[in-house]
Amino acid sequence: MTKVMLALIDGMRPDSLTAVNHPFYRELLETSRYSLRMQTVMPSVTLPCHMSLFHSVNPERHGILTNTYVPQVRPVNGLCEVLGTAGKNCAFFYSWEPLRDLTRPLSLARADFISGRRKGYADADRAMTERVVSMLEAGEIPDFTFFYISWVDEAGHKYGWMTDEYLQAVKDSLGYVQRAAALLPEDCCLIVTADHGGHERSHGKDFPEDMTIPVFIRQNGIAPGEIAEVPSILDLAPTVVSLLGVPADPDWEGRSLL
Repeated sequence: MTKVMLALIDGMRPDSLTAVNHPFYRELLETSRYSLRMQTVMPSVTLPCHMSLFHSVNPERHGILTNTYVPQVRPVNGLCEVLGTAGKNCAFFYSWEPLRDLTRPLSLARADFISGRRKGYADADRAMTERVVSMLEAGEIPDFTFFYISWVDEAGHKYGWMTDEYLQAVKDSLGYVQRAAALLPEDCCLIVTADHGGHERSHGKDFPEDMTIPVFIRQNGIAPGEIAEVPSILDLAPTVVSLLGVPADPDWEGRSLL
């Protein structure tokens, strides 16, 4: 039975992958259906982008325009609510606390949180990777796993996007995903993406550097190669449910990339 792991590296620009040229990036290019041109939403800010990813609607519909959560006036079912209703198990591994509002109560089978603010985001990513690896080594793999990596975005804010420190954070983060990917069973699909990019020491604008993100979809049976059209972050939730054999929510605006 197919399972899905969505690994999201916060703030990772596509051109940073080319600059780092990590072996896992080269492997993903050869084995995945991918795009280095996927577009996120405006404002290109972490919580609005994640809400759009998980709810497949633009910020104008879900109402989250900053990193402060507010309840939706006209609620749209999120990815984990749709999967949970279909009897699928979902797990979250994250280090930035506002992401707790991406799901509603009772929609997660497992939630692992390490405070990046208290522990330090670089240390939190390393510790969270160990938790993900432990779960995979134990064979306790949910139908859908969200693996969030935070330090790249923090390095961008602290040192600047595309600086040596930022690129080192990208390199480290790809290594974390590579460790988890090596333990995934053959029937598990790996999706690697980001929420937004960045410029100088910020993001949130409609600049190409902020709006353009990568996506890689890897599973046996999915033909590798570049996605011809320009995909949207709204397409990720429909893609995940299609992989798991669950219908997309009728309110969603994206489409499956498969």
